[in-house]
Amino acid sequence: MSRSESAPEQPEQPEQPEGAGATAAEGARVVVRRRRISLLLAVAVLAYLIDLGSKLLVVAKLEGRSEPIEVIGDWMTFQVIRNAGAAFGMGQAMTLLFTAIAAGVIVVIWRIARRLYSLPWAIALGLLLGGALGNLTDRLFRAPSVLRGHVVDFISVQHFAVFNLADSAIVCGGILVVLLSFRGSNPDGTTHGGPAPKAEQKAAAETGESGEG
Repeated sequence: MSRSESAPEQPEQPEQPEGAGATAAEGARVVVRRRRISLLLAVAVLAYLIDLGSKLLVVAKLEGRSEPIEVIGDWMTFQVIRNAGAAFGMGQAMTLLFTAIAAGVIVVIWRIARRLYSLPWAIALGLLLGGALGNLTDRLFRAPSVLRGHVVDFISVQHFAVFNLADSAIVCGGILVVLLSFRGSNPDGTTHGGPAPKAEQKAAAETGESGEG
């Protein structure tokens, strides 16, 4: 008996269906996007609830007091101020405009979230969304009227401004967005001038092959 005849036959490996790798990659990206959106919403809800709770507390306990409460000496105090303008008391005569801007910001963030794969961007957009919702709630439901409500500010810093925690969330989110942009990071996880996501690379390769055929 020859050596070739005595060798056992190797079982045939099942063939992988075409496109299985691309389907798995797309499935993984969908999972990542859902997790990033969940993180964005969690950060937004946390920022919103902290802002809302702080405003309810200071309105109930501090509004109407003649003297501010010292937090860090005279440098930082708590005193309730109804703000008709934007963050840090700017634009007092444009309440309706700032209401529309806040609503527009929320829509833009939600549109960006549909292609969100970056964790830092999820945190940044969550802070922006939570802060925008916090101040928009005041615009909609506080006196003097719907869409023209005055925002509750209560953190007063000497020689600076009076603001609230929603303003702080917006500023922190904005700073993070600027830093990410300077680093070349995009919300979809790519970098400026960097390689495209694997799914896009495969689609481009398949398009090129079909063109050559």
